[in-house]
Amino acid sequence: MGRDERDVPPSYSPGSSGRRPAARGARPVGPDQGPAVPRPRRQAGASQPRPDTPVRRRSAREQSARAGAGYDGQLPPSYAPANGGHARTPGARATAEYDPTATRVDSGRTARSGAPRSAAPATAPHAPGRRRRRPLVTILVVLLMLLIAWPVGLLVWANGKIQHTEALSGAPNTPGTTYLLAGSDSRADGAVADPTEGQRSDTIMVMHVPASGPAALISLPRDTLVEIPGGGLNKLNAAYSQGGAPLLVETVEGLTGLTMDHYVEIGMGGVRDVVDAVGGVNLCLDYDVVHDEFSGLEWVAGCHDADGTTALAFARMRYSDPQGDIGRGQRQRQVIGAVVKEVAKPATLVNPVDQVQLIDAGTNALVVDTDTGIIDLARMALAFRGATGPDGIVGAPPIASMDYRPGGGLGSTVLLDQEKAPVFFQKLRDGELTAADVETP
Repeated sequence: MGRDERDVPPSYSPGSSGRRPAARGARPVGPDQGPAVPRPRRQAGASQPRPDTPVRRRSAREQSARAGAGYDGQLPPSYAPANGGHARTPGARATAEYDPTATRVDSGRTARSGAPRSAAPATAPHAPGRRRRRPLVTILVVLLMLLIAWPVGLLVWANGKIQHTEALSGAPNTPGTTYLLAGSDSRADGAVADPTEGQRSDTIMVMHVPASGPAALISLPRDTLVEIPGGGLNKLNAAYSQGGAPLLVETVEGLTGLTMDHYVEIGMGGVRDVVDAVGGVNLCLDYDVVHDEFSGLEWVAGCHDADGTTALAFARMRYSDPQGDIGRGQRQRQVIGAVVKEVAKPATLVNPVDQVQLIDAGTNALVVDTDTGIIDLARMALAFRGATGPDGIVGAPPIASMDYRPGGGLGSTVLLDQEKAPVFFQKLRDGELTAADVETP
């Protein structure tokens, strides 16, 4: 029998049975089966299950892998797209769509599946909440930097504006911290219009903060009779006119027995400018003053808001005061206390404009020793507030006479009590001073 070579594939080698394989597409026929029935060809792009084989549903990973490999086959009839997706059509290439609920697979593509996975879902890129948090964090960081940088920069700027002078004597330290506050009455700044030349010290105060005990602010009358080193007996303010700050410091140290740790001087124009910088102060005086001859003060008995010019006249007024230098010392302390009170108000402390104006006015008005900086001045302000508070001590040393005339052309002077004054200054140094020890608080 002849053999049709077209029915045998080129690589065919007959086995032991000598049978040719069944035609392509037909199932093999056994001895008890009928003739071979050709099996229908599977079309490209189609996926049809065999009649005798159960349908197996592919997992989401397999579907994604086949889609990533460019699989174009038809999905089984039972396939239902997850998450509301769209079923593929035969012959159509799978297209990746963004789905916020999708999870990541190893191939780097997105697997669309409604079933939960063991791995946590990736955070959606550019989430609105994250975008809102980033600007907020940036703003907070900037504000924090400003809160730190502003006070530091302000301190550095203020420290650089302070005027310094040689003042301290270098004497051995005494317990506690002692400040010498001097008010210069130099007319050079134009704050007072009168023909007086040179400079004197209208205000001389010693503020002492002991190691323990209350802080004290003691006014020394400018006409106090003292021994000036190298100058003999004279009025206290003559030490300033003769030798400036160094001689004044040395003279006060000889009188009190306390070593001055800091020297702070303020001019007349400085008082006016500082008061104006804090917006004025409230001052009280219980009697009328009708145009004081030298200060120019006019005052109606009671408490009034005063600007810088009025506050300066209030602090300088002497001849219309029945207590003379003692009364003037009280008013000078009142002016300084009112300024400190205004400076300590929250509205001033948190207002950058007020801070700059106050520091500018204060540093232009002050002259301090070479060892004193802005931090020392801040501590001095706190000490002043404590000394003038309910627990502090304010007043003058014991006075024997307000009109003592030693002769020698000195005229009227203030004579301290020669027995009580040394004990007074000893108590001041040791923090044992009481309100009963001071003169006319």
